[in-house]
Amino acid sequence: MLEKGKIGGWQFTVLVFMFTTGSSLILLPSMLAAEAKQDAWLAAIFGLVVGLLLVWLFQTLGKLYPDMTLVEYSEKILGKWIGKAISLLFFTFPLILGAFVLRNMGDFMTTQVMPETPIEAIHIIFLIIVLMGARYGLETLARSGEILFPCFIVLFLLLVIFISPQIELEKIQPILGEGMKPVLHSTFLFIGFPFLELVIFLMIFPYVNDPKEAGKAFFRGTLMGGVVLTLLTALAILVMGADQTTRNLYPSYMLSQKINIGDFLQRIEAIVAIMWFISIFFKLTICFYVSTLSLAQILKLKEYRILVFPLGMILIVLSLVVSPNIVYIATDVINVWPSYASAFGLFIPLLLLGIAGVRK
Repeated sequence: MLEKGKIGGWQFTVLVFMFTTGSSLILLPSMLAAEAKQDAWLAAIFGLVVGLLLVWLFQTLGKLYPDMTLVEYSEKILGKWIGKAISLLFFTFPLILGAFVLRNMGDFMTTQVMPETPIEAIHIIFLIIVLMGARYGLETLARSGEILFPCFIVLFLLLVIFISPQIELEKIQPILGEGMKPVLHSTFLFIGFPFLELVIFLMIFPYVNDPKEAGKAFFRGTLMGGVVLTLLTALAILVMGADQTTRNLYPSYMLSQKINIGDFLQRIEAIVAIMWFISIFFKLTICFYVSTLSLAQILKLKEYRILVFPLGMILIVLSLVVSPNIVYIATDVINVWPSYASAFGLFIPLLLLGIAGVRK
């Protein structure tokens, strides 16, 4: 094994939770409301149910080979050459996902926080911390997740408490006014972003101390992350309404700007910004760590850390190439992403599970 560290069940839960909230935390309400309008919260609930079914599929596959990563048992199930080809395909997925996550971060900073700063500078500074996280390994990353998790939860609860007085229940009416079709389309979007992406945890699954606990931890982390995203979507609709939620690219950030307690406690958008920085750091670091680990296992290297710096350089270039501007990600990429992610998050696990079942 290239990774010597082991993590506990709760640490795995925290990593899955951080990954699930990740970039979805600030972008998702707008994407769901664009199609489902005031029913975006319904789409989020349906998406979470399907997401949990996907996690059941992933952990079923993971438990068949509890001591091996997806790259390792691909070769065992499919044979050396087909297994290697599938593994190489899989390696591109966390790398491209990481490029989009880094781009989300850069776009947010250059539009909302530091408009005069070049996006390349933000990418490089943020990626330096990510490279450190990947080099220190899984155990260190999991421990830092454990430390930052309470901070995330406290900030989220503060946001919910402070914004609650502005909730207007009539803003979610009429329920299913446009019928089920737009809700189902938004549900598909939510499944692709982030639930299908959770397949990359099959690279981390064998490093959990207890394989039986790993499956429960996977469910727990996904459920907690999905509940947070569903609550944020519902809050955005209840406070700002469907139209304003759709028009804002970062509705969760706008939500925190609307907080006003007795004309004293105002514009505390740092709450959402800090929550997002925490979750997006973990999502990007996990993507990058998995891509380096999978490439090292494909190439049969003794050490994955030698790939950290060269892949980091590729990621910086890729993050600038994947999208010409912020609107492209919010419109074109998001419509294609669920179909693209289903090739890795649905087709590959089903193929491996089916062939492994036949062979056994």
